[in-house]
Amino acid sequence: MLDERTRTRRVLLGRIVGVHGVHGAVKLESFTEPRLAIFDYKPWLLEREPGRFEEIAGAKGHVQGKGIAATLPGSVDRDAAASLIGTRIWVPRAALPEPEPGEFYQTDLEGLQVANLAGDDLGRVSHLFDNGAHDVLVTRDKAGRERLIPYVVDVYVKSVDLDAGRILVDWNKDD
Repeated sequence: MLDERTRTRRVLLGRIVGVHGVHGAVKLESFTEPRLAIFDYKPWLLEREPGRFEEIAGAKGHVQGKGIAATLPGSVDRDAAASLIGTRIWVPRAALPEPEPGEFYQTDLEGLQVANLAGDDLGRVSHLFDNGAHDVLVTRDKAGRERLIPYVVDVYVKSVDLDAGRILVDWNKDD
């Protein structure tokens, strides 16, 4: 069940990276796996400017070479498509299926309190990123200090409790 914090979050699924043809189609970079799964989630929230979202429905697309070509409602010519380059594509967190037990969407971890086995407060999760080998938790404490903690379950990440809003890690406060 989604709590209010999770219900109001958005998840970034892709971005518009170019135009395709002269009839308003765009090229997408999809962050979903498989990449065409981006069309399975609705509604899309287009973010042309930071913090300003426009809800659209009816986007359609197909694989085109190494990318994805898509048609969006209202994009009827090349100029309209060009004006969308750089637009980020989000969906409401509530549009995603519930993850399997023990799995989490990154957005669900953002804002959680992180503590180590000794009980030291290591701050809150600011965001996560993939370093190629695994995800990395980025935490910020009250003093603004940032920590990078490998998100490796059972090695560094000992438990995640969404209900309590807490992640327990095996990590020294001074690392």
